Amino acid sequence: MAMTSEHRPSPLERRFQGEHPLRTLKYLMLPERWKLIWGTVFYVIKHSPMWLMPLLTANVIDIIAQPEKHSRTELWWNAVVLVVILVQNPITHYIYVCFVSRASRNVETQLRSSICRRLQQLSIGFYSRQSAGKLQSKVLRDVEAIEQLLRAFFDAGLMAVVNIVFALIVTAMRVPWFIVFYVLTVPVAAGLIVLLRRRLDARNTTFRKEVEQMSARVIEMTHLIPITRAHGLESSALDRIGQSLQRVRQAGLEVDEINAVFGSISWMTFNLFNMACLIIAAWAYAAGWLPITIGDVVMLTTYFSMMTGSVMVLAGTLPQISKGLEAVRSIGEVLESPDLEQNEGKATVSAVRGEFRFEKVSFQYTGTESHAVQDFDLTVAQGETIALVGPSGAGKSTLLNLVIGYVRPTAGRIVLDGRDMSEADLRTYRRFLAVVPQESILFDGTIRENVTYGLASVSDAVVEQALRDANAWEFVQRLPDGTKTLVGERGARLSGGQKQRLAIARALIRNPSVLVLDEATSALDTETEALIQEALERLMRGRTTFVVAHRLSTIRNANRIVVMQHGRIAEIGSHDALLAKNGLYAQLHARQAGEKPAAE
Repeated sequence: MAMTSEHRPSPLERRFQGEHPLRTLKYLMLPERWKLIWGTVFYVIKHSPMWLMPLLTANVIDIIAQPEKHSRTELWWNAVVLVVILVQNPITHYIYVCFVSRASRNVETQLRSSICRRLQQLSIGFYSRQSAGKLQSKVLRDVEAIEQLLRAFFDAGLMAVVNIVFALIVTAMRVPWFIVFYVLTVPVAAGLIVLLRRRLDARNTTFRKEVEQMSARVIEMTHLIPITRAHGLESSALDRIGQSLQRVRQAGLEVDEINAVFGSISWMTFNLFNMACLIIAAWAYAAGWLPITIGDVVMLTTYFSMMTGSVMVLAGTLPQISKGLEAVRSIGEVLESPDLEQNEGKATVSAVRGEFRFEKVSFQYTGTESHAVQDFDLTVAQGETIALVGPSGAGKSTLLNLVIGYVRPTAGRIVLDGRDMSEADLRTYRRFLAVVPQESILFDGTIRENVTYGLASVSDAVVEQALRDANAWEFVQRLPDGTKTLVGERGARLSGGQKQRLAIARALIRNPSVLVLDEATSALDTETEALIQEALERLMRGRTTFVVAHRLSTIRNANRIVVMQHGRIAEIGSHDALLAKNGLYAQLHARQAGEKPAAE
């Protein structure tokens, strides 16, 4: 195994542990800051009719009400300004949308990309504890909620802030004493928001978790449809998913109810404040308390209504903001997970011969008392075929996971080509590895795309030869579109034997140095098994191979057979030698052959 020291900065070297969602959002938006700044500038310009029209209206009313103090020229100048600020709106609005939309879409794409990269870095153990539905919900629903949060802030939130800021500025310039009324009333509205925020956050958290659980149940239901139909369990499946749907319904109703209470109380309170503003401004004008005009009364009432309306808009977007922040926390469960494959900074594997040495290797799963593999000692030569057999729970699959690098030894070490595998970047090691599992995993694409998955450019001749060597070319030729035939989701349009032969072709075309076969011929009919066994023999030729086989007849040609029991090596030798020994292997073989073991 050739190794070179290489360290590439990970796109996810930033750690989000314990970070507030707002700080995480700030970090995500940092690369788009100039787009957002320019978007904000153009928003203020395009939104100018909203905060300038009350002032212009006040000017026009005063010009008409007090003609002796104003000239008609002032009226026309106000009209010109009004036309200009209205005409500029479509152009500046388009520019604003371009800036903000590009920024939010970039954040959305980068966030999904970051989650997907982190999912590729997480250990296999992480996936044993997380359902596919929950992870899918994080990539789709939660990122969408964050994108909607950004849009809510730059559409409704920015409008509310601009309205409040400019209403205060103009009021301070025209009637500064009236700001006292604003200061006394607006905080009441803000306090109302703070009062209900905690309950909103709690309800949104519950709702999000129930939706994730429902998503997991739906995916589980679709995967179990063949079993459900075969046993007539449709009602049971519907009852199971129905319980989850009811919990989502209840959680959603609770969110809707708190939002309804919040909205109605806010509407009533703000309209009472609007009436109070109108009466106080009119009374101040009539009683001469403040040096204001009739136009100022209209302006102050309009501005206050605008401010209270803005606070209501902020209140209305609060559920969306709360939902978005909860989505940030949800995504943080993936981004913050410490359960990673530790590959960064380790030596890159540039070549593999396939010589293995297991030195007192042990492995114990977290939360278990016993070892899955214990004190495993074995030296494997380049090109040798090692078969692993034993009763269920003997540690065979765990040993394959150690070879692949899904897990690392908790004690002892595995030496590959003279170098400790713990020092290697296992991602680069796996480029020289091929795995043919018990259940072939295909994606919804063509046969060619599945066979050449991950390879940049492969000629048709190479693809055909791989299919021939895998005994798959004959059935592929009979398909309507040959290698361009779509296999369906998880290869649903193909038989088990056909999928398995495509998996072998996928392994062959990579020309691996190390091969892992995990019960690749189980649950197949005799004729199909013969075809696959023949293809496997071609695949194994000259390659270091680790085989787990349920049918002992398929491994009689292995160089050595390792019989495992309780995580340890019980016996080791060739097929004939182990039968002659009349030990555990002979007993297993006799049971499969339907004979009475000699030991019994």
